[in-house]
Amino acid sequence: MKFLDQAKIYVQSGDGGAGCVGFRREKFIEYGGPDGGDGGRGGDVIVVAVANLNTLIDYRYQQHFRADKGRHGAGQNRTGAGGKDIVLKVPVGTQIFEEDNETLIADMTEPGQTIFLCKGGDGGFGNTHYKSSTNQAPRRADPGWPGEERWIWLRLKLIADIGLVGLPNAGKSTFLAATSRARPKIADYPFTTLKPQLGVVGVDEEEFVVADLPGLIEGASEGRGLGHRFLGHVERCGAIFHLVDGAQDDIAAAYRTVRKELATYGKGVEDKPEIVGLNKIDALTPEAIKKKRAALVRVARKLSPGAAVMALSGHSGAGVTEVLRALAAHVRARRAADAAHAAATAEDVS
Repeated sequence: MKFLDQAKIYVQSGDGGAGCVGFRREKFIEYGGPDGGDGGRGGDVIVVAVANLNTLIDYRYQQHFRADKGRHGAGQNRTGAGGKDIVLKVPVGTQIFEEDNETLIADMTEPGQTIFLCKGGDGGFGNTHYKSSTNQAPRRADPGWPGEERWIWLRLKLIADIGLVGLPNAGKSTFLAATSRARPKIADYPFTTLKPQLGVVGVDEEEFVVADLPGLIEGASEGRGLGHRFLGHVERCGAIFHLVDGAQDDIAAAYRTVRKELATYGKGVEDKPEIVGLNKIDALTPEAIKKKRAALVRVARKLSPGAAVMALSGHSGAGVTEVLRALAAHVRARRAADAAHAAATAEDVS
């Protein structure tokens, strides 16, 4: 399945049906009176967040969505049928913006969350509605109210427990492939990963979701490379696993580059809990591992206080279990905090 995290679509709710001008015509009933029914209501445009979706590809090849119109009223006081609603299914984590792509309409963060994006138009009144003691044969009926229409942007920000970040070829895809059933493309050239990949990782009977994000380069937050399109996905992650290629000469500079882009992007990304991984230690001597890890510890203390620095090799598996346990601890802490917040909110409401 192809990944698409942004789409522009047109939505339109249904117009209401027109009311009817009708009069009762039956044998032996001289003055039957008005019997025109009301028009039916137009269909709504509804958006629902669905748990088993992780892409907006359904909106790549179809951009126009229109709900059904309401049917007209009829004689014998028959009300027109209501128009059928149209339901748009989006992944959890989808944000809905106005046409300017800046004004937020809704943030779909929970499975089953539903919003009415465009309300259908009401049906017009038939002439029965206007019958009175002083107007016993009204010939007035109203047209239906028009529906709503708008262009909107759908922007997906994947919700994952852990977000993998780092420079291109830091070994993020190799780590994800080694720890989950995800099978991202792995190669030795920059920007092998062109789209985010999700994987379910398990350790010690615990499971959590890890997102492998395309590599960042200097200037990514300003639109360079591929990472700028996917920095938004980091916003949804509970914690960051920052992989650094241990085979590089200046690993401190590599770490600073990514931290700078996260800080420039803002929106709280730079404040998320972080674990730093010195990757590809299978290609290093024990002395080099010790030296480079110490260099990472020094720079991490300045840019991300409290971040643990761990050595691993996604290729050989060395140190991977210890890293997964550390990540799982972050996930447990976040889930416990979310549960406590939900309980406190429930108490306030009650």
